[in-house]
Amino acid sequence: MKNLFEAGKLLLLDMAATLFFLALYLLTHNVTLSVVLGMVLGVSQIGWQVARRKPIDTMQWMSLFLVLGAGTVTLITNDPRFVMIKPSVIYIVVGVVMLKRGWMNRYLPPIAIELVPDIAIIVGYAWSGLMFFSAALNVIVALNFDVGTWSAAMSIYGIVSKALMFLIGYTAMRTIGVARKRRLAGDRPRDVAPMPG
Repeated sequence: MKNLFEAGKLLLLDMAATLFFLALYLLTHNVTLSVVLGMVLGVSQIGWQVARRKPIDTMQWMSLFLVLGAGTVTLITNDPRFVMIKPSVIYIVVGVVMLKRGWMNRYLPPIAIELVPDIAIIVGYAWSGLMFFSAALNVIVALNFDVGTWSAAMSIYGIVSKALMFLIGYTAMRTIGVARKRRLAGDRPRDVAPMPG
């Protein structure tokens, strides 16, 4: 469970520049200021990692290049939709990674890996499907609605959909795991009491 929250924290950090842009834009309605400061935050995150001599993983580099690329196009066109579409790219990348069979195993306790490895694979694919659906939905909302509507809709959807998927996956694995554990306990031969002499 701790590893899963750690992964969520890393994803949130990768999205920080976009979330910062969004908050600033909603407060100021200034595209240029919001984009420039969002880009500065993205560069600062990488700079902080370099200063601390921490490794920078592929997702962080990709996020930075997306922030800089989408930000530059947004500045040139004065159209915030380019920044709004960035989460879709991240959703697609994460969805592709989640297509790897058994990716959830690193987030599961040993008992779950022992009892429900098949269910964990199915739940992992369901997570991947959710990422692809989220990417498509984000593009549709970003292209058809204003920034305020997009931010409200995608924020609520993002939180609710991930929380529901987590609860459904956890409940399914736990319920099936408990049933399998009971069945295994029932299949074990009981000690036979010695016959009276």
